[in-house]
Amino acid sequence: MARVVVDVMMKPEILDPQGQAVQRALPRLGFEGIADVRQGKRFELELEGPVDDAALARVREMAETFLANTVIEDFTVRVEEREEAAV
Repeated sequence: MARVVVDVMMKPEILDPQGQAVQRALPRLGFEGIADVRQGKRFELELEGPVDDAALARVREMAETFLANTVIEDFTVRVEEREEAAV
């Protein structure tokens, strides 16, 4: 099986209240020097069969119609390399 990752983030021009809340909390927790925080979503999809152009096109279609609100969010689709388990 192959893993395809869809990362969904708010478009840069859209306010991100959750990211702003995290940014304000970080200094209170001792984490200084963070200029900006944007919060997003990550979907990991385990695909059966080969990850070819058709499979990736299907995942992009899924992201456009279901996983992301494309009016206010951008998304990326990528294949994640699987690490072999250490024995």
